[in-house]
Amino acid sequence: MPTYNEKEKIRNHYDLISPYYFTLWGEHLHHGYWIHGDEPKEKAQVQLIEHLARAANLPSECLILDVGCGFGGSSIYLAKKYNAQATGITISPVQVEMANEAARKANARANFLCMDAEAMKFEKPFDVVWSVESISHYPNNEKFFAGAAELLKPNGRMAITDWFKKDGLTPREHKKFIHPIEKGMLIELHTMEKYETLMRMNGLKVVRTEILNQHCAKTWDLALDIIKDKAFWALAAKLGLSFVHYLKAFKVMRDGFDSGNFVYGLIVAEKP
Repeated sequence: MPTYNEKEKIRNHYDLISPYYFTLWGEHLHHGYWIHGDEPKEKAQVQLIEHLARAANLPSECLILDVGCGFGGSSIYLAKKYNAQATGITISPVQVEMANEAARKANARANFLCMDAEAMKFEKPFDVVWSVESISHYPNNEKFFAGAAELLKPNGRMAITDWFKKDGLTPREHKKFIHPIEKGMLIELHTMEKYETLMRMNGLKVVRTEILNQHCAKTWDLALDIIKDKAFWALAAKLGLSFVHYLKAFKVMRDGFDSGNFVYGLIVAEKP
């Protein structure tokens, strides 16, 4: 099967559409987590951050590396709520600029850098490596997990949510439910078990896993409404077929949730 998560394509995608995302989706570039079902999208997105922070037993005043930080929403929230010092990285210069501006406005202890997640270099280790819906973009997960494990302090934690595929998919299921998502969203989906294996290979102990589909599926009901905005389709006319594939993948994402072939998962691991 072809792969679509080439770094240059991903960088160009987010450089071009990040201002649209921010206007239509808000400061948090990720799923919401609904507890009651009637929360506003913005509250549900914060609840996702809180759910992952509790799962990771996030300590106060910790040093956090937010990998694939988007507009910096998670970093800024964690810096304010947990008195953390957050550093976020992304390969999109546009997102770096947007995130640093948001941190200045929020007076948050967070800074953002343009850096490749497969070639991370820092002088000091972190208490927490945090990544929300980013790793499936990376062409080489092995490099990322090896680098992330090295950057953790002893007893440090890796806390992630990401997009996965169900284990044991048939070729027909993959073609119907997964391939259009990979093509449209510029990702490669793996199983949760693969991530867990890579964590263990790099000396980490997996302490928690959780499938969040039931709490997060509503994201795509809202997303399907949002992409009815004419601005998105005007952008599709400008950017061409690749962006059309992206917009069409929204419906396939919702179908993937309904069928269980797409998995939205949480994993927390600890460095002994």
